[in-house]
Amino acid sequence: MSETVEPPPPKASRTRAMLIPLLAAIVLGGAGFASTYLGLWSPAALLAGASDAAGHDPVSQAVFVDVPRIELNIPGGAGRSLVLSAAIETDVAHRAEVEHLMPRVADAFTGFLSAIDPAAYDKRGVLEIIRGELAMRTRYVLGDTPVKDMLITEFLIR
Repeated sequence: MSETVEPPPPKASRTRAMLIPLLAAIVLGGAGFASTYLGLWSPAALLAGASDAAGHDPVSQAVFVDVPRIELNIPGGAGRSLVLSAAIETDVAHRAEVEHLMPRVADAFTGFLSAIDPAAYDKRGVLEIIRGELAMRTRYVLGDTPVKDMLITEFLIR
């Protein structure tokens, strides 16, 4: 009884086994690049979601309503005065409401600016603090919905 030894089946080389996934990744990556390059789809559009799918441009619908120029004397006997001009950013739907309540906004601005300590105007960063406080007072008078932002267009201390 002779035993015959069958040779084991040949093993696939390790490099051949790694070559198939590598080639698949290269082909799929090339196809993805080509389809994006040709404009068939956009990764940015996928990340933006459905909110921008309506096609409206939020920047083009911004409306700026000017606040009347405020000029007041800074108390303290130094004879200095403050001049401030601002604009409220809103949208077309709320423009009439903002214009209607503009006297209240101007009153809130004047009341705040006249209550500031005169020494505070000489400090660094006072403009950012004033802008933040005026934006808060604008939202207090008009509400959060109509007010997108508040811009200071002129700030002068003489």
